Amino acid sequence: MTDALPEYADDVLSVVDLIPAGRVMTYGDVADHLGRGGPRQVGRVMTLYGATVAWWRVVRADGRLLPGHETEALARYRREGTPLRDGTGDRHLPRIDMTRARWDGERPAGNSVAGAEGTG
Repeated sequence: MTDALPEYADDVLSVVDLIPAGRVMTYGDVADHLGRGGPRQVGRVMTLYGATVAWWRVVRADGRLLPGHETEALARYRREGTPLRDGTGDRHLPRIDMTRARWDGERPAGNSVAGAEGTG
């Protein structure tokens, strides 16, 4: 990323860069992947620095769309083919189908961290 970011923020954004199009990780998943911090710390990093990465790929564990960003996120999910479930609450907005969309952080065989692309 950049030398101007705090180390933890740089690490969080590096994980987000690995998430493939059409897949998501929860805030807690990102922290678990790093082996430090927690969902709130990841959320804080995403609030402060997330505009530089595919922020819509880091989601709440219940699959609800990020308040205030629902329209933009939903358009991106549809464009990327992210699995969604029909909405019943929250103004009848769809939710992310966490069973199908959640990414476990494993890279396909042959991909390295340096070569993995997650924002395409």
